[in-house]
Amino acid sequence: MRKSIVAGNWKMHGNLAANAALVTDLLNTRFPGDAVDILVCPPAVYIPQVAVLLQGGGIALGAQNASAFEKGAYTGDISLSMLAEFGVQYVILGHSERRALFGEDDAQVAEKFKAVMASGVKPIICIGETLDERNAGQTLDVTARQLKAVLDVVDTDSLSEAIVAYEPVWAIGTGLTATPEQAQEVHHALRELIASYDADAAAKVRILYGGSVTADSAAQLFAQPDIDGGLVGGASLKAKDFLAICSAAADASANG
Repeated sequence: MRKSIVAGNWKMHGNLAANAALVTDLLNTRFPGDAVDILVCPPAVYIPQVAVLLQGGGIALGAQNASAFEKGAYTGDISLSMLAEFGVQYVILGHSERRALFGEDDAQVAEKFKAVMASGVKPIICIGETLDERNAGQTLDVTARQLKAVLDVVDTDSLSEAIVAYEPVWAIGTGLTATPEQAQEVHHALRELIASYDADAAAKVRILYGGSVTADSAAQLFAQPDIDGGLVGGASLKAKDFLAICSAAADASANG
């Protein structure tokens, strides 16, 4: 059985005081039986602060991006070894905002994915279609293309350690959320694609849903057989909302 996981993507939000208050609130809640893995991904500048706040608290630390390069003349980039020094265990790759606003294409995301896998940090690879692509009936083709770009460059034996996040672009920050049935259709197709490379890995890999996940929508989404938790944006900045989503994931994991 796959253990649920909920990742909080703080995006470009936070300050020293707000971060401390948020993490303190999160650490004051525990979930029975460790039924869910929880991690937070602050902006890079706050990773050292949050790393200290999280020590011994049972919540993991993630980053929002990483370089495919280990060192060199790459102004503004942050290497995986630098992140690892602060205890970063996960890194988000290929988020739609990185693709749309910063021009990251499938090949660049795949190179980052390969570097992350080689480093021992766990990648969270984001994929998803735009509203125009969904309306054109291209959802499964687009998401398969994005995932296949990654699957083609990594050792399939290590795929089970990766995390996939399906985030329909039209649902990110819009208040719109895919129905449980829409999300499950894509998650199932993604798992089938992974199975075509490695059936054992497909059974183990955790596939998250992201896109305006709320406490109200989480329970129905996480009850779907191929949805293993969530990548949460805005709601991860409010402890009460984020913890409610984590609780829904824990319930789904316990009842799965």
